[in-house]
Amino acid sequence: MSKNKLYILILFACFLGYSWLLFLKLAPIKNSGLDLTVCVFKRVTSFPCPSCGTTRAVSYLFNGEIVKSLFLNPFGIVVAGILVVSPGWIVWDIVAKKQSFYNFYIKTEKLIRKKEIAIPLIVLVILNWVWNIYKHL
Repeated sequence: MSKNKLYILILFACFLGYSWLLFLKLAPIKNSGLDLTVCVFKRVTSFPCPSCGTTRAVSYLFNGEIVKSLFLNPFGIVVAGILVVSPGWIVWDIVAKKQSFYNFYIKTEKLIRKKEIAIPLIVLVILNWVWNIYKHL
């Protein structure tokens, strides 16, 4: 993936993420009984996917409820980190005419493709998925 495509994709994903978080915070949906589940896997199978609850975990984290966020879905920490860090890093790269974020992405991608890293990460995702099913997310 080219640097420009990666930056556009991540900035667009962050925009959607912040927009969804803002919508959930401002819309009067609590206690309305309205089901806003966007997970296709859960809609089809009625079982949560490994990332179910991530949006709520990010929301809890941004409200300072770290433990509640971790118990809901640890992926929330990772996603929140991406939401907070990547837009500023990308803007800095554009202004300074550098590609440090892109280089970080390439190095990270190469690292997680190694078997000794990939297998434990896959096991963690599966364990999180089992935990999500156990919690009835």
